[in-house]
Amino acid sequence: MGLKSFLVKVVPFAAMVAVEFADVGLTTISKAAMSRGASHFILVVYANAVGSLILLPTSFFINRTKRPPLTFAFLCKVFLLSLVGITLMQNCVFTGVSYSSPTLASAMSNLIPALTFLLAVIFRMEKLDVKSLRSQIKITGALLSISGAIITILYKGPSIASLLSQHQQLQSSFSTLKTTNNWVIGGFLLAIASLSFAILNISQAAILKGYPSEITLVAFYSCFGSIQCAIVALIAERNPNAWKIKPDIELICVMYSAVFGNVMTFGVVAWCIHRKGPVFVAMFKPVGISIAAFLSAIFLGDTLHVGSVIGSIIIIAGFYGVMWAQSKEEGKDRVNQDDNPQQLPSNRTPLLESERHVYV
Repeated sequence: MGLKSFLVKVVPFAAMVAVEFADVGLTTISKAAMSRGASHFILVVYANAVGSLILLPTSFFINRTKRPPLTFAFLCKVFLLSLVGITLMQNCVFTGVSYSSPTLASAMSNLIPALTFLLAVIFRMEKLDVKSLRSQIKITGALLSISGAIITILYKGPSIASLLSQHQQLQSSFSTLKTTNNWVIGGFLLAIASLSFAILNISQAAILKGYPSEITLVAFYSCFGSIQCAIVALIAERNPNAWKIKPDIELICVMYSAVFGNVMTFGVVAWCIHRKGPVFVAMFKPVGISIAAFLSAIFLGDTLHVGSVIGSIIIIAGFYGVMWAQSKEEGKDRVNQDDNPQQLPSNRTPLLESERHVYV
């Protein structure tokens, strides 16, 4: 009994660390594949196509008796959702990583909670009381995250290794936009990807209120994304030979992205949210920065730069500020419901609560 209790407490932590490893592993492998000439447009197409082949049959076997009937309106909504969540987001991620590094991608992903919060306020899914201390902390945290992202994008700085060895010259301690042009482009693309994911969270919550079948949504979402990405690739990639996937790191990247980037991550996150809640899942996102820096240094030979460290610290500070305020508000709501059991639940959808509707 003691061992079972121990596993119940430890397994969610281990599972979320595994998810972060899987996400960072994807960006690291894709960076390696693109460094050898693979087209990021083609990689996205094949990865989503393989993922669809796994998810579509699964969706017809799981909850087939409880699944609502498919409607044209639902399919149209999912098609538009895939434009943002796959076609735009994944192409921005792969392109951004090709211009920068997996470490920067992990740093930018910490913008998602802050951007989700801002969008929730704009669309009135989140109640904001400017006089409330928790709301003030949320606003400050969101602004901190965005400021940290801007610093990370515009200021690359010297490498940590050069500072430790004290061989870096003073005049090169501030990198200019001219010498870090690709880094800036990659950073902005990754920021757009984070915004796309924030929009995805809110949109999924709205769709699932009318069609409560997560696996069906994700299956068609991945299928439509494959078709859309294929059209983008046909326009953007004019070299026919780019469609030939080599049986090396390119094939590994496609299979890894399909199995771990889609199927595995979705299942584990759903399981963890069901047991521990969305705030618990979100708290592990900054772990990805350390994992990305470690894997990039080993497999890609990348170096960690001062700008990434400074920006990441600011982003994480804002991230945890938003998460802390949100957890306090959710705790207060639960206490109020316990004190007033007859009170109807609020229609307000708090930050990251959309993820609860998506995965559970």
